Amino acid sequence: MKPTFPAEGTRRLETAEDTRGFGRELGGALEAGDVVILDGPLGAGKTTLTQGLADGLGVTGRVTSPTFVIAREHPSAGEGPALIHMDAYRLVGGSGDPVGELDALDLDTGLESAVVVAEWGGGLVEQIAETYLFVSLDRTTAVEQDPDSEARIVSWGIRQPV
Repeated sequence: MKPTFPAEGTRRLETAEDTRGFGRELGGALEAGDVVILDGPLGAGKTTLTQGLADGLGVTGRVTSPTFVIAREHPSAGEGPALIHMDAYRLVGGSGDPVGELDALDLDTGLESAVVVAEWGGGLVEQIAETYLFVSLDRTTAVEQDPDSEARIVSWGIRQPV
């Protein structure tokens, strides 16, 4: 990740468009080989954030939830890295070899020349990188404060696999 984006932080994002905007900002700082793990409950905004990441990366294709296809590859529209957007939840229970599981998806782009964004990736995907960016999306706190709130609190930080 380029040093133009903070390595860790927390932001309150009031709307889906704010979440996409944060994603665009983060996407502009990501580089080939970066791994991003998105964590949060259903409806927290993981796919919405990834839509912004895709815009920031300048990749092609409509970004939708990868739940039913496990992974989607979005090629770069220019000279930047491709985006591999995956639902790691569907890979859990496989061979236990995350690199092998990802390789078995037969993606056209190698992991070293793409940004990998994994929804539900904790416990599996971080093993493919020396460091990864863990992004947590919390909708509960905002809704407890105001039941009509659309806000989410996004926290992020660079981590190393254990």
